[in-house]
Amino acid sequence: MDAHDPQTPLDSPFGFASTAAEVVAGQNLHGRHIVVTGGHSGLGLETVRALAGAGATVIVGARDVDRALKALDPLPGRVGVGELDLSDLNSVTRFAERYRAAGFPLHTLINNAGIMACPEARVGPYGWESQLATNHHGHFVLTLKLLPALRRAVPDGGVRVVNVSSVGHVITGMRFDDPHFRTSPYDKWQAYGQSKTANALFAVGLDQRVGHEGIHAFSLHPGGIITPLQRHMSQAELDAAGWVERDGQIPKGFKTPQQGAATSVWCATSPLLEGRGGTYAEDCNIARRAGPDSPRYAHVRDWALDRGAADHLWWLSEYETGVVLS
Repeated sequence: MDAHDPQTPLDSPFGFASTAAEVVAGQNLHGRHIVVTGGHSGLGLETVRALAGAGATVIVGARDVDRALKALDPLPGRVGVGELDLSDLNSVTRFAERYRAAGFPLHTLINNAGIMACPEARVGPYGWESQLATNHHGHFVLTLKLLPALRRAVPDGGVRVVNVSSVGHVITGMRFDDPHFRTSPYDKWQAYGQSKTANALFAVGLDQRVGHEGIHAFSLHPGGIITPLQRHMSQAELDAAGWVERDGQIPKGFKTPQQGAATSVWCATSPLLEGRGGTYAEDCNIARRAGPDSPRYAHVRDWALDRGAADHLWWLSEYETGVVLS
């Protein structure tokens, strides 16, 4: 592997079994402001727990504010909640405007929330496919709307945008000829895979455009974890995929939520990633590029790192949402 390739793995002290708390142990995040979408359940909750425990002020974006407040209430530190529905760009804009109006810098944005393999649904005034709209378009608009706050944090150093992608990106690259399944039959897994590829390509495109300002973007696969993300899967699908906990045991190859949050926290805080923006991580390290001998559910496919595809996605995102980089 080319040592000059930014996608070359590092000598990371953490790995598959590391937890978010272990990754952040010894770090002092007091004075750092962080936004985590969907930070009230599953991986997001464990991400917030670790970051707030290290002293960061964390704002969680959630559709159900009351539910989020209840889930976050036991956490230590400074944690707040703002209403955010990523499938509704008006809601996204209101959340970003409220954050900017508060006058705080934003040191880290973790685009964590997402939906997976859900029944066909159309959202927004243009009838976008819901997984691409929620997992990518909503986060695209949120990030661009929060750029003034991210820029305000640059003098403090270490400003990052972290996109939680998935090994699901191996299912497909971007379907630029029909991204919203208007002319082809809807396939929930193709739709999910495309949205996760979009998360990775968005990190590539964003780092290309604002990395020189001191704002760096990363994407990651958190690992296989049993979370509410599987709520749209039938029992038969869960059984067939081996995604079923039996007798309280985690399925082989899966992580606990605490382990699953580790790579998000690593991407948000690790000094090893300075100068390595636009990369895709797994198991608390930069992921290897997939080769002929790569396992199906490991490493990163070239289509999720392709700069031409990242530019095409950026154009499509600006065109469809009406929100442009400024």
